[in-house]
Amino acid sequence: MTTYRRELHDDDSGNAIVEFVYLAVLLMVPLVYVLLTVFRVQGATYAVSSATREAGRVFVTAPSGDVADGRAVTAASIVMADSHLTLRPRDLDIRCSARPCLVPGETVEVTIGYDVALPFLPSLLTRSGRGSVHVTGRHLEVVDRFRAAR
Repeated sequence: MTTYRRELHDDDSGNAIVEFVYLAVLLMVPLVYVLLTVFRVQGATYAVSSATREAGRVFVTAPSGDVADGRAVTAASIVMADSHLTLRPRDLDIRCSARPCLVPGETVEVTIGYDVALPFLPSLLTRSGRGSVHVTGRHLEVVDRFRAAR
């Protein structure tokens, strides 16, 4: 009779499913968070890269240096908005190799620095900059050498 009672108390049926669910949740939640973060950073990287390229192209094709800055900011903002990101004008930096800008044969370097907020973090951490990944894009565009100097 004692062996029968011992078998009744040592029965582990049903524990395997509980252990599986516990381990699955323990492993899957961080994995999903990492994937969401990687996808968000990768999307911002593509957006920043495209925005710098388009801003550079629009800048060097501007009719004059007076309107080139505004056109570049607008083009970069549109590209970033396509990825549901907001570009602040201070994130965009344009440097010309010659003064005045748009001298035929010279180069224009466009740089965008963007902070990608990590998902599901409180706003206190994202404001201080600790809850973000910094993404930078650079593009070098040459002013057409056959362009008439203005």
